[in-house]
Amino acid sequence: MDRQTKAGSWDTVIRPRTGWFDLDLKDLLRYRDLILLMVKRNFTVLYKQTVLGPAWVVIQPLLTTLVFTVIFGSVAGLPTDGVPKFVFYMGGNVCWSYFANCLQNTSSTFVKNSDLFGKVYFPRLCVPIATILTELINFLVQFVLFLIMVAYCLLQRSGPAVTPNWRLIALTPLLLLQLGVLGLGFGIIVSALTTKYRDLAMLVSFGVHLWMYATPVTYSTSMIAEKFPQMMGLYMLNPITPIIELFRAAYLGTDVYSYGYNLQSVIVTVVVFTVGVILFSRIEKTFMDTV
Repeated sequence: MDRQTKAGSWDTVIRPRTGWFDLDLKDLLRYRDLILLMVKRNFTVLYKQTVLGPAWVVIQPLLTTLVFTVIFGSVAGLPTDGVPKFVFYMGGNVCWSYFANCLQNTSSTFVKNSDLFGKVYFPRLCVPIATILTELINFLVQFVLFLIMVAYCLLQRSGPAVTPNWRLIALTPLLLLQLGVLGLGFGIIVSALTTKYRDLAMLVSFGVHLWMYATPVTYSTSMIAEKFPQMMGLYMLNPITPIIELFRAAYLGTDVYSYGYNLQSVIVTVVVFTVGVILFSRIEKTFMDTV
């Protein structure tokens, strides 16, 4: 897109892009106000005409964590690496919910916004980026609740103890960035593919639920290492696993299995995001013909 000023006139020329990685980051920065407006719209629409409104941001993780604690902690008796069950499950649930919501809500970018995309020009990546920022707001509310639970455990003199690692806590912004980028990468890949293959959208929710059980949300990685040591290399290919393990190690004091797996997770995140942006930029040129 070229802009030219002539004697008080302002012209905008929109030209087709042909490159495989034709992404104008400066264009995204120019539309940052639009992204913020979309974030406000997303948050308003999400809780409009609800009885409890934004309170669901807190209620949902509390109820989910309570169910995990009863079913997996008490009934199934799965180990929680020597830390209180409730905060163990909440730590995994908070991280997983952020990633899963980012993936699911960005996976329908083209289909849900086809009418808008067909009427006005703006960088199409503004929509999934706004979705990621909206989910970040929800995560931060849940994260504060998690910190309150951790503080409560620290004040308890009896029972399992938590031992925060302040050196690892400093990595929290990087973990959040990686979760958001990974969810964005997978989400825009799915959104690009669903423009031609609509049935993929039906598999997203089901696939995300299955993925959760392949991730240490309701159990610890140490249990997998103990029972299936020969499968650890394959198991740790899941890029979310090292993130959740490092998050728990930072705030609860659980053992970090290997920093090498965290590096592996970062590499997978970069690859997924790069593939997603390339595919997204190619599909956005022609998606109006297929949606």
